[in-house]
Amino acid sequence: MTDKPAGDCAGRKKRMVLVVDDHPIVRQGLTLLINQESDLAVCGVAEEMHSGLRAIQSAKPDIVILDISLSGPDGLEMLKNIRISSPRLPVLILSMHDESIYAERALRAGANGYIMKQEATEKVLVALRRILGGEIYVSDRISNHMLQHYVRGANLTEQSSLAELTNRELEVFRLIGEGLGTRQIAEALHLSVKTVESYQAHIKEKLSLRSARELVQHAIQWNVNEKSA
Repeated sequence: MTDKPAGDCAGRKKRMVLVVDDHPIVRQGLTLLINQESDLAVCGVAEEMHSGLRAIQSAKPDIVILDISLSGPDGLEMLKNIRISSPRLPVLILSMHDESIYAERALRAGANGYIMKQEATEKVLVALRRILGGEIYVSDRISNHMLQHYVRGANLTEQSSLAELTNRELEVFRLIGEGLGTRQIAEALHLSVKTVESYQAHIKEKLSLRSARELVQHAIQWNVNEKSA
């Protein structure tokens, strides 16, 4: 699906939303949902980071709905770019990934909210309106974690090995789980093969995996679990 032209954002009676997601059904579903509202409208869609960044510059949306799992550089990488080029643009992360691993990363990277795809439909509309009103939107579960962090000084994320991975390492791990080889990951992320191999070594160390085979098996299993959650 191609981006809608910037002209679709003309007339600011409604707050304009850009949807960045690599699944056509999700893009279409969100567009249909949002366009039924009297105060919101979708002014463009994109399926990966580069077209998404171009759409932001041309369409000038009021808010972006951004999926983490994009083709090529992921949503956290795109969020980093958005914060450089459009630091005040609100961003709602919509993801199938476990919020206990990704929500804190997204908020630290500058997201204004995080919502699981399983919670979609009316909660997306609630999240959009709260964020446009200047608030942060997260689930009750993550709100409780934040409160514990404040009261007890506890870590926001669950104490799992995956939480120890950096954003880039987690991105490489996700792509391994999707069946990409080292060279394919390097091309997708615009990195050298040596750099990807270095990330793979760090991941194996942090996850206490003894071989590349174990790393692939672990990543694939995690990917399957995430999609079936």
